[in-house]
Amino acid sequence: MVEPTYRVELTASFLERLESIEAFLHQVEAPHAYDALLAALRDTVIPNLRRFPRMGRRYLDQPPQSAEAIGQLGQLPADAADGLRVLGSGDYLILYAEESERSTVYLLSIQHHRQLSFDFAKLWPGMGQ
Repeated sequence: MVEPTYRVELTASFLERLESIEAFLHQVEAPHAYDALLAALRDTVIPNLRRFPRMGRRYLDQPPQSAEAIGQLGQLPADAADGLRVLGSGDYLILYAEESERSTVYLLSIQHHRQLSFDFAKLWPGMGQ
């Protein structure tokens, strides 16, 4: 039996983060690192998420510890936090949401693994208003 493949969509916030990563890596004269990131996304991460949308760990398996992050999670749409997953790829963490009803994975954000937290307020417009 062939498993259905998911559609993978890159959100505006994910694309913004990619642009900031590109600018940073060019600034530190490491454009090859950005090329490697794009290759990993194209050749490994996205194809794997199409086939195995739940391969990342559930974001809430290690809940945030800061009051700010906990407050932002509390403002997400109902049941949205349950679909959040985190996937490591090289030096990066990718935050994504898996929606089985739509057979879609939404890439929400990407960051270097040493960054503090994802900016949930920017990921869901209208949150906190």
